[in-house]
Amino acid sequence: MSDVRIDDLPVRDELRGKSPYGAPQLDVPVRLNTNENPYPLPDALVERITERVREAARDLNRYPDRDAVELRTQLAKYLTDTSGYEVGLANVWAANGSNEVIQQLLQTFGGPGRTAIGFEPSYSMHGLISRGTGTGWISGPRNEDFTIDLAAAEKAIAENRPDVVFITTPNNPTGTAVPPETVLALYEAAQAAKPSMVVVDEAYIEFSHGDSLLPLLEGRPNLVVSRTMSKAFGAAGLRLGYLAAHPAVVDAVQLVRLPYHLSAVTQATALAALEHTDTLLKYVEQLKAERDRLVGELLAIGYEVTASDANFVQFGRFDDAHVTWQKILDRGVLVRDNGVPGWLRVTAGTPEENDAFLDAVRELKKEQSA
Repeated sequence: MSDVRIDDLPVRDELRGKSPYGAPQLDVPVRLNTNENPYPLPDALVERITERVREAARDLNRYPDRDAVELRTQLAKYLTDTSGYEVGLANVWAANGSNEVIQQLLQTFGGPGRTAIGFEPSYSMHGLISRGTGTGWISGPRNEDFTIDLAAAEKAIAENRPDVVFITTPNNPTGTAVPPETVLALYEAAQAAKPSMVVVDEAYIEFSHGDSLLPLLEGRPNLVVSRTMSKAFGAAGLRLGYLAAHPAVVDAVQLVRLPYHLSAVTQATALAALEHTDTLLKYVEQLKAERDRLVGELLAIGYEVTASDANFVQFGRFDDAHVTWQKILDRGVLVRDNGVPGWLRVTAGTPEENDAFLDAVRELKKEQSA
């Protein structure tokens, strides 16, 4: 076949020159680059998944519950139990990973002729999915310490009048949390500019030192909180994301959902995981302790560290982050180079994996000091 490249095809202009999202998966002893939960699912949960999937398999000749009522009911219970804020079935929607949740929100409230804003560096899929849905993307400002510059953010919202505002807390890749008062101020700014949707991305909230912002939903119909089972539930391979919002928002995103978008197997597996919430959240506590250990050790070694409320730590600063990334990789440890100038990101792994990482960066620091 002839040598045809993407740019030779009639792709949309806003997609030309862009790269697909993804992190390198290299065969090295320690992989701490994709913010996965390092602990395999416990045997009891694996057995329960097997039972539930076996039950679902008997009816695979039929379409799954397109509204995922049982799953959404249990997700609502989980949110209520862990946040103290009452959430019901009508407030919850689920999809194939939080990325599909974001896509459905942008298909519903964004699109051609509309814009979305996020405060970068942040989760790059917000911008990528915006462009993929024909939504114009606006990069909002952050302070040098990676907190949101509230005055500058309010100004950007007033000037650009976006249709969708993304606030990521804890923020990926920096790990920084956004105070509730900042979220409230940005919500008010967004509503003053024009009635627009504000999406609080809480993919890493279970690892935070603070509380979920779910209670802010009260009386704010244009506010959405998105979550995932990939991180705290150790179920990255499941691909299950969900949101909590006013029932009208849940009704609205169903206008763009694909028919029967959540398979019966996905729903069965997620329900099994929710039955083992207490066990899985114990792993979260271990990872939070390891995250805090990484922060302390990196500071002691002499690196700069961004305050983290996630299951990862951003550290630096480096004259050339990619060169440092390669030197750490040469020592058998894969971390993430997110393209934030001068910084790298490491996921909190098992104690043994974290020890290997710390040994590598200690050795590197000694090498640089020699």
